[in-house]
Amino acid sequence: MSQAPLTCTGIGVRFGEFTAVSDVSLSFSTGQVTALIGPNGAGKTTLLNTLSGQQVPSTGRVTLFERDVTRLLPYQRARLGLGRSFQIMSVFADDTVEENLRIAGQRSHHKFPVFWRPADSYAGVNRDVDEMLGMIGLAARRKEPAGRLSHGEQRALEVGLSLMNQPRVLLLDEPFAGIGRNDIDPFVALLQQVCETRTVVLVEHNMDAVMKLSQGIVVLVGGRVLAAGEPATIKADPRVRAAYLG
Repeated sequence: MSQAPLTCTGIGVRFGEFTAVSDVSLSFSTGQVTALIGPNGAGKTTLLNTLSGQQVPSTGRVTLFERDVTRLLPYQRARLGLGRSFQIMSVFADDTVEENLRIAGQRSHHKFPVFWRPADSYAGVNRDVDEMLGMIGLAARRKEPAGRLSHGEQRALEVGLSLMNQPRVLLLDEPFAGIGRNDIDPFVALLQQVCETRTVVLVEHNMDAVMKLSQGIVVLVGGRVLAAGEPATIKADPRVRAAYLG
């Protein structure tokens, strides 16, 4: 039986005398969304940063498709098939929606684009942009600056940016942060489509969204794994209720 696409073993992260993550070992399966939940300061984003390469662990090992990537930089992991979105919005506000997607997608088609050739002349990139605009529901707004989109639409665009290089593993850091109530259901539907065939690790405080999207939940408290299991099991766990759910 092949190993899970993404694993971490014995991960510890220390900042001076402070231990942010301690002895975390997890595996993330294909076609499954695993949510990392817990109170503020539990180590969720630090662990996500360790998986993506933004943070080098003090101890432990990260593997991606059975390759040790513990010391690889984020762009090197991206080339192996890992995508990441961030809690803080990272779209180019002054560029149009399609220009944002084109910039994100050029790398997968051309390692060294010809600088004098117009960016919109690459047929493969244009095809991918068209497909992504349809997936994220922004085809009608392709010519508008990304900064004019609603917060929910910008979140959808950011997911599209993460997908332009066809990652097989996707890390999402609080994708519902700041999304209005009217945008939540369409965004859940988008993520359900996106996550269907990928390995997804989700950090999120919106528990309704977590329960709808996730097949597995890991609860972190004080940098350690308090509990892990299916959503119904986690929801009923008295330790989780006392520590986080209330």
